[in-house]
Amino acid sequence: MRLGCVAALAALLIASPAYAEEPAPISLGESYAVTTHEADRRINVLLPLDYDEGDREYSLIVVLDGGERQDLYLAHGIHSWNQLWRRSQPAIIVGIETVDRQRELLPPTKSIEERERYPTAGEAQSFRRWLVEDVMPMIRARYRDNGTAILVGESAAGHFVAETWITAPSAFDGYAALSPSLQWDNQSLSYRLSGERPVERPPIFLSLADEGGATEEGALRFVGEAGDRLCFADRRDSHVRHANAMHQLLAEALQFLLPTKADWLEEYGFVVECSEVGEDE
Repeated sequence: MRLGCVAALAALLIASPAYAEEPAPISLGESYAVTTHEADRRINVLLPLDYDEGDREYSLIVVLDGGERQDLYLAHGIHSWNQLWRRSQPAIIVGIETVDRQRELLPPTKSIEERERYPTAGEAQSFRRWLVEDVMPMIRARYRDNGTAILVGESAAGHFVAETWITAPSAFDGYAALSPSLQWDNQSLSYRLSGERPVERPPIFLSLADEGGATEEGALRFVGEAGDRLCFADRRDSHVRHANAMHQLLAEALQFLLPTKADWLEEYGFVVECSEVGEDE
């Protein structure tokens, strides 16, 4: 038995590939330590694999909640998978780490219940100013971007995306608000949109899953007023849930916002499904 084990081990070693004595590191990008809103955080930049092979310029995908323990690698993985099929354009991923999400991503609320639950919430405007006026110029000065930047976020970050689309539409060239928390502040963001005069805004991909209640009401009101540059991903009757909205829909959002000329996508089921406003109402 012992000789048999030794022989088996020898055979395994012979069949195994040779390993390099010194493993080579895998480098995906760079990370910057910054401080804002009384907290240290990282700005993470993940580059296309061929970034150093030429002088090509790339779009920017700015991911809120983009820390290493947040949505950074999920977004990068989905984007990389899209590249295998040319489903969306290659891009530089810029992950914006959040620390106190409600403070940084949501505006003030008049709801007593929300104020009690999230007492620090309400500084989205100043966080947006920091992102647009400080972070974006730094990124564009250090990396080869082609002038196109899209903003991506889910839940509270989705509210931030939708609010930015309303209040500072020219800050980005496309927006993806995945299951945005449009119940916040008694649905005030959707009411605000319904009270504004129509203006030209960039395209926005907005999804609705199983949220129901005030979140659904706010989302449907928002969708009804958003105009024809909206792709409404209505997934209320599907397998998409609030918790997995980014996992399920980011690939589609990127296809909508950063389209390619690939003519085989529909054949393989890679389609952008935009619902008509009020289609299922």
